[in-house]
Amino acid sequence: MTTTTDTAGAYTPKPGAAPLGRMIAAQAVLETKMLLRNGEQLLLTVVIPTLLLVLFSSVDIIDTGTGETVDFLAPGILALAVMSTAFTGQAIATGFERRYGVLKRLAASPLPRWALMTAKTASVLVTEVLQVVLLTAIAFALGWSPHGNPATVLLLLVVGTAAFSGLGLLMAGTLKAEATLAAANLVFLLLLVGGGVVVPLDRFPDTAQSLLGLLPVSALSGGLRDVLQHGTGVPWGDLGILTVWAVVGLAAAGKFFRWE
Repeated sequence: MTTTTDTAGAYTPKPGAAPLGRMIAAQAVLETKMLLRNGEQLLLTVVIPTLLLVLFSSVDIIDTGTGETVDFLAPGILALAVMSTAFTGQAIATGFERRYGVLKRLAASPLPRWALMTAKTASVLVTEVLQVVLLTAIAFALGWSPHGNPATVLLLLVVGTAAFSGLGLLMAGTLKAEATLAAANLVFLLLLVGGGVVVPLDRFPDTAQSLLGLLPVSALSGGLRDVLQHGTGVPWGDLGILTVWAVVGLAAAGKFFRWE
């Protein structure tokens, strides 16, 4: 006599969305892979900051004041790396995703819109960690001698990321993809020159210095420089400027972002 075990229901489909945390993690991994596979993104996030750090540290082109040139440049290049990823790269990628209907389709999936933006932010943070590790290693090889509290540096980088991310999403969600591409690259070049990244702000006229000092990249590069080059405590002024940009940018992006 043969007995059989009733397995009814053992393989019954159970439709439904995956846990929210797993969905965000999976989307973040996908966003990171797409970011790192994009040649233009790699140019902005890795190649350009690395070349600027090596070039201006090795060749006496710009007067950066007393001390080693790399001690002035390294904090500014770290700020540039954050801007290139959180603002320029994210704005361009998100703008074209919006144009091709990718965001519209993702918005119809079980992944909430806020969770999609969380995944995008996570991918930006992962990319920035890779950038910081690479640029720090190169700066040390060039003779960099940083000072200050690493926790303060981390705080500045996180708030700076929030500021640039909000501005990038605002641009991507309100302009056409082609306009976002042109505007993001133009802003990147202008802030590279006038944001205190490689050219000290005191080389500009007094009136211009006051205005340029309010820019997020100026606040981030200046704050990082105060900590890493001069060993000061928390640069509350620069941190305050970054916080205002972060709050305004993220709030505006949340209100005006168009998914179609």
